[in-house]
Amino acid sequence: MRYKTDKNSGEKAYMQLYYQLREDITSGVYAYGAKLPSKRLLSEEACVSVITAEHAYSILCDEGYVEARQKSGYFVIYKRADFVTSAFSPISVNRQIQPASLEKSGFHFSVLAKTMRKVLADYGESILVKSPNCGCPELRSAIALYLARSNGMTVLPEQIIIGAGTEYLYSLIVQLLCKDKLFAIEDPSYEKIHKVYLANGAKVDPLKMGSDGILTEELERTDAAYLHVTPFNSYPSGVTADASKRGEYLRWAEKRAGYVIEDNYDSELTVSKKNEDTLFSLSKSGNVIYLNTFSRTIAPSFRVGYMILPPALLTKFEKELGFYSCTVPVFEQYVLAELINSGDFERHINRVRRMRRSGG
Repeated sequence: MRYKTDKNSGEKAYMQLYYQLREDITSGVYAYGAKLPSKRLLSEEACVSVITAEHAYSILCDEGYVEARQKSGYFVIYKRADFVTSAFSPISVNRQIQPASLEKSGFHFSVLAKTMRKVLADYGESILVKSPNCGCPELRSAIALYLARSNGMTVLPEQIIIGAGTEYLYSLIVQLLCKDKLFAIEDPSYEKIHKVYLANGAKVDPLKMGSDGILTEELERTDAAYLHVTPFNSYPSGVTADASKRGEYLRWAEKRAGYVIEDNYDSELTVSKKNEDTLFSLSKSGNVIYLNTFSRTIAPSFRVGYMILPPALLTKFEKELGFYSCTVPVFEQYVLAELINSGDFERHINRVRRMRRSGG
């Protein structure tokens, strides 16, 4: 074996072992059905306690990589084929999570309650302090690191703007990009996108959707300078833009010296092991504004979204809109930062993906 931990890494020992074991499982070092090293052998190799080794294995069990067999040890149950989706068929997905589905796939309340208690104990009266206008540095840093791990997105915390849901962030985008400009949106699309743009003085041009995204002839027809898209599982059509269409969106923006507004709602809950490539990560020209929210992945009551601005827009945003106060309480920001940094958020995402793959 070659498992080891580094006391100076800043990462808990059991998480270091978890990451090393997971890498070996997903890369095929341990094939399906293979027996993993015993807890005692792993603890001796890594110079940690048996409890630490057991904790690492328990996370792998929770996420469906291995299973524990009584008096036999731990065995790999991960199959690469489990993470390959079949041909995509458009479905209608309601953005509002119904109470019945919350019980099955919502964030575990016990974990949320434990995290809230920890934040209260760790931060104390600091939760009463006003948030910085763009959001707390703790949450912005946690999101930046999470996106690097999950989506291969390289962003600075300074590029991240925290707001009370994406609808609020839509309004900031209109003000940032000028109210009298024409915004192209998907047709059909989530109705509030249309309503928020109009309410903020923007003009809107709906572009008809095909089976793989907005039709090419519609993109060529519009005079818009900005394009708002939901590349993953667009609502209500259920269409996911394929790789070619994503490239077409980026070329469209480059040609017009405009921006694509990428609303990546629901993308974490794909059944695939690998997240879909974001337009933001694919863009070489820095012409994508990225949006996402925690209301789908945590709970509808968590009205917390974030926007990532390309570097070229940071100075303009600070000068023209930097005066806006953050609309998310400090307490909720600290709770989300703790959920992400502890790994609880990603473990929840993996649990829901496993449930979706099994049809549960």
